[in-house]
Amino acid sequence: MAKYLVIVESPAKVKTIKKFLGANYEVAASNGHVRDLPKSQLGIDVEHDYEPKYITIRGKGDILANLRKEVKKAEKIYLATDPDREGEAISWHLMAALKLEGKKVYRITFNEITKNAVKESLKNAREINMNLVDAQQARRVLDRMVGYRISPLLWAKIKRGLSAGRVQSVALRLICDREEEINAFIPEEYWSLDVNLKIEGEKKPITAKYYGTEEGRQSITSKEQADAVMASLEGAQYRVTEVKKGERMKKAPLPFTTSTLQQEASKVLNFSTQKTMRLAQQLYEGVDIKGEGTVGLITYLRTDSTRVSEEAELQAADFIKSRYGEEYQSEKSAEKKTGQKIQDAHEAIRPTDINRLPALVKDELPRDLFRLYQLIWKRFTASRMSGARYETTSVKIQATEHIFTLSASRLLFDGFMSVYMQEEDKEEENSLAKELDKDSRLEYLSFDPRQHFTQPPAHYTEASLVKTLEELGIGRPSTYAPTITTILARRYVVKENKNLYVTELGEVVNNMMKEAFPSIVDVNFTANMEALLDGVEEGTVKWKTIVSNFYPDLEEAVKNAEKELEEVTIEDEVSDEVCELCGRHMVIKYGPHGRFLACPGFPECRNTKPYFEKIGVACPKCGGDIVLKKTKKGRKYYGCINNPECDFMVWQKPSGEKCPKCGDMLLEKGNKLVCMNEQCGYVTGKIPVEKQ
Repeated sequence: MAKYLVIVESPAKVKTIKKFLGANYEVAASNGHVRDLPKSQLGIDVEHDYEPKYITIRGKGDILANLRKEVKKAEKIYLATDPDREGEAISWHLMAALKLEGKKVYRITFNEITKNAVKESLKNAREINMNLVDAQQARRVLDRMVGYRISPLLWAKIKRGLSAGRVQSVALRLICDREEEINAFIPEEYWSLDVNLKIEGEKKPITAKYYGTEEGRQSITSKEQADAVMASLEGAQYRVTEVKKGERMKKAPLPFTTSTLQQEASKVLNFSTQKTMRLAQQLYEGVDIKGEGTVGLITYLRTDSTRVSEEAELQAADFIKSRYGEEYQSEKSAEKKTGQKIQDAHEAIRPTDINRLPALVKDELPRDLFRLYQLIWKRFTASRMSGARYETTSVKIQATEHIFTLSASRLLFDGFMSVYMQEEDKEEENSLAKELDKDSRLEYLSFDPRQHFTQPPAHYTEASLVKTLEELGIGRPSTYAPTITTILARRYVVKENKNLYVTELGEVVNNMMKEAFPSIVDVNFTANMEALLDGVEEGTVKWKTIVSNFYPDLEEAVKNAEKELEEVTIEDEVSDEVCELCGRHMVIKYGPHGRFLACPGFPECRNTKPYFEKIGVACPKCGGDIVLKKTKKGRKYYGCINNPECDFMVWQKPSGEKCPKCGDMLLEKGNKLVCMNEQCGYVTGKIPVEKQ
């Protein structure tokens, strides 16, 4: 009969770990958390030192009953929940729920589900780390306070079913701020000027880019300037004045952290953060491999460390040496230096065995699982390899006082790129067909002038939002995916072609949060809170100190907002649309997807129709009203009311004024008017105050 009980979080791990440990061990799963704060109330005793009131999660009674039976039979109990704050807290809750005080209870953690790692963890059993538990409790309590105190205000002010969150509200603000930047961006014109030249004795021409004059770099900002440069070069002789040769090294990438895995899987595989985490969880917990049974293919997936264990380092070195050759072996493995605390001294995300090549498990894995494993395997292998080496050539070509430049590079040694290439590594090799020197004779063929416009900042994607959250120190590896999932589920933000756009609802929620709770949506405040939570984990800050400092300010802000909200009565706005069924003037109401028109005669008359806000500007194509509309996903745009007969649409608000330069309509961008015809590029000064 089994003498020892090992409790893990996920049932998927049970079979694998049981196989590693043998007959003396029973392995059971808690299925995640077993206790939490109650859903029906705040669940924090504000009057008595902010003590949390934990209750058994509904539906976990049977699981706990079975675990209690196993506990009675066991001499020793090992709590083997995940190796992070959340896992530590689950172990602590299991201690309470299963009444394990006074019994032989040990906490064990392993970073990968392999025989060695699991057996090693038993040798290093320890007590529950209360600093880790308290860091998780602090986060949970802070998130509960924000959610349960602010969400009812959103219901009262906007509509039921909305939510506020400590990290989600900051993520929403970042997206809203970026949207404002994009809307206010005024494109500036600039030109590039290339010259095509023939080298004597060569068929293939070369192309050099305009640099400036002997005095230094010069930018070309208009067609007139480009024409003037070309005119001044008529009949000029082109000669090589300088050739510089050099070598450039491209360093191997770092192995994946949670954040970089989510970013790369989004870019390369087109996976959402949620999908990446779900698949990575499967790879970590174990997959059935023919001849081996259930095997954990990767190490723990929630980490912000790029550290790699010595054992994995040695295994990788042997593998690379035997498969690729000694010159491909990295002299010294790179590690990310960061001012932030590395969470729980985890390792980077890597394959549990580098010798388990993606090709060997391809037939055993579903397509997406295979693609993610392959990405992780390639990235880790590449991170242990030497850098790529390029030969670089840069050439200066002069004609009169004008200078053109030409740069070329040739790959000398591919290094890590033989295994793994990112988008930025896929640069074209543009080595010169013939080596140039000062004696090279050049013949002018043609100019290639091109007009460009500066581009606004890019819309956030899931990948770039995760990157920004990480850089700003907001959230932790386990929070990125749920944060993005929540703001999408609440329809504060929609996703179109990977880009994240704010909806009207998202704007309303963000504006209210900024007005009533500026510190909650303040980036620095939230990042500082993360640093304090790290302090709790390190044992330098008491968790209740953070909570007791935070709650009174939150409570005061909520009370102030409640008073101000009492003064705001949201009446149904009467429109000039007449109900065709009963003749009453229809009113504007708010629904889950924004505003709509409804008959005030409800329930006798149930007529509703879409509401289009007229902006008082006529369509330049058909003369109909231009109205504010929304895409199916909730993104705002301006279109003709006569759609589909008339297809006029723009993303910026039309001003009703015509461009004095080309006659097209002027659009409002920030506080300026810009011609809708990009080729025209006309921009006015500030919009008059009365028009804003």
